[in-house]
Amino acid sequence: MPEISRFYGISITMNFREHNPPHFHATYQDYEISVDIKTGLVNGKMSKRALKMIFEWLDLHKDELMEDWNLAQDRKTLLKIAPLS
Repeated sequence: MPEISRFYGISITMNFREHNPPHFHATYQDYEISVDIKTGLVNGKMSKRALKMIFEWLDLHKDELMEDWNLAQDRKTLLKIAPLS
């Protein structure tokens, strides 16, 4: 599962040829979630502080995330996305 971004201890990854809907995975400490890129719907558990940062990052990078999603479906190299700063 390639890491496409990392910020404040949060790792953002995306799998190749994953099931729909388009989503990414985020891990922080012992927490792990998947996040729907289009709707922001979350599956899993995450600390409130980290979740707030993940949503802020998602809002800034939706287009880039969809580009990576399309690359992942074709098993192509994913692009790194700037971290939240």
